[in-house]
Amino acid sequence: MGEQLIIQATGVQKTYHTGAVTVPALRGIDLRVRRGEMVAVMGPSGCGKTTLLNCLSGLDFADCGEIMIEGVSLSGMSDRERTDYRARRMGFVFQFYNLLPVLNAVENVELPLLVAGVGPREARQKALAALAQVGLNDRANHRPAELSGGERQRTTISRALVNRPAIVWADEPTGDLDSETAREIMDLLIHLNAEAGLTFILVTHDRGVGERCGRIVRMRDGLVVQDGH
Repeated sequence: MGEQLIIQATGVQKTYHTGAVTVPALRGIDLRVRRGEMVAVMGPSGCGKTTLLNCLSGLDFADCGEIMIEGVSLSGMSDRERTDYRARRMGFVFQFYNLLPVLNAVENVELPLLVAGVGPREARQKALAALAQVGLNDRANHRPAELSGGERQRTTISRALVNRPAIVWADEPTGDLDSETAREIMDLLIHLNAEAGLTFILVTHDRGVGERCGRIVRMRDGLVVQDGH
């Protein structure tokens, strides 16, 4: 069973201090995710969903507890090792795309590869292949302002997939989209999960999105209150 676990979090705590106010965002989270699972993390605003995603992915530090990704402890890595690991093994999809407006779609998608030291020709080939994977071959040379919301989110997903990651983290990936486009994006994520065996962790408020994932983890007040397949 151990080899199949891609995420093991034990006793994860995180507290934010803003001035005189102390906010316990995570109050002892235990979570196990198997490779290839599609997990929705749900709960009311302020319950700690995004904080959990940020700590599990190494974007933020947990105050205490143990987080193991692919059998490796995040806390045991240096900043540089953690950054390198994220670049090689993780993809990120956010609600508001985070695309660079001055770059066209293929340039946005190839950026993580260029940062990771992949040569320009290989990076361009991989970026075009990743765009084709999400059905955007014909939009490669369009800038974000020339793309619809759905096309922008497909570009973001393409960028998240270009390095063939082990895990894709998605924070409200359909939050800025109309219901029909949101359904198309979820169709795409489910297809990628089934076809490529990618592990997806999605933070979402949308019950319809959650119900399409294989498992829902519900949070409240910094704790997991329900975990069901």
